[in-house]
Amino acid sequence: MVKLSEAEWKVMNLLWQAAPQTMMQITNHFKETTRWTKHTVMTFLRRMEEKGAVRHVEGGRAKLYYPNIRQEEAVLQETEEFLDKVFGGRMGLMLNTMVEKKALSKEEISEMYEILRRAEEENRNNM
Repeated sequence: MVKLSEAEWKVMNLLWQAAPQTMMQITNHFKETTRWTKHTVMTFLRRMEEKGAVRHVEGGRAKLYYPNIRQEEAVLQETEEFLDKVFGGRMGLMLNTMVEKKALSKEEISEMYEILRRAEEENRNNM
């Protein structure tokens, strides 16, 4: 799987939302928040192509960039790496930490209950 830097995640999120994008469209999108120049974006895109995260097709006047990996796959890989690195792969330990630090809103807790209810239902249906 592809390992993405924090900056590359920003580019990927843009491409997942609105592909294709030209290098200049990406630069203009991030200009205010990151101060990236077109050369910086060009470097990111080249590296991301080498990693297999993005691909391009030749457009009329500029290359058109597309994500080459699915968002769900990248998110799952990043989540698993984070859990392994920080919590020894234990989801329960992460959730307990969030509860102890009172870092969860009522809405987030309700969302987790719903997610767990669906997971339990799927497990029952797969038995």
